[in-house]
Amino acid sequence: MICPYCGADDDRVIDSRASDGGRSIRRRRQCNPCARRFTTYERVDETARLTVVKRDASREPFDRQKLVRSIQTAFGKRPTPDPIKRQLAEEVDEELHRQFEREVDSREVGKRVAARLRAIDPIAYVRYASEYYRFENVGEIEREIADLRDLPTVSPHQSDLFDE
Repeated sequence: MICPYCGADDDRVIDSRASDGGRSIRRRRQCNPCARRFTTYERVDETARLTVVKRDASREPFDRQKLVRSIQTAFGKRPTPDPIKRQLAEEVDEELHRQFEREVDSREVGKRVAARLRAIDPIAYVRYASEYYRFENVGEIEREIADLRDLPTVSPHQSDLFDE
């Protein structure tokens, strides 16, 4: 690796360990010429090949960060811990890459996120659903809220939300 400090291509690995749930390797390196330390991450790039087919039939590469941002926007300032948000994004990401080889419809992505949000936090779900389902009037939102009232209450702080 090229040292980010001095530009030399002469380093040694001090420590390696699994990261990101085993999907990457974190390596701590030390540059031999300048003795400064830096961290690198090694990931498999095969997952970058999934393409999202949007509503207008245009296509764009799947972007996990876009998924994370949409989930964070749905939660807003709700009292949901960040690990739950990250786990939701991670599960949707893994599920999509496991079930779709090349292309996935954006509606499928939205449906999977919405289903998980509905189980975790009804307010975040309504926020997300209003964009995803493109509610046209208050009546549609009211019907969705009426459906939510029939669900059992779940605390977003429960650690077993995603256990199946």
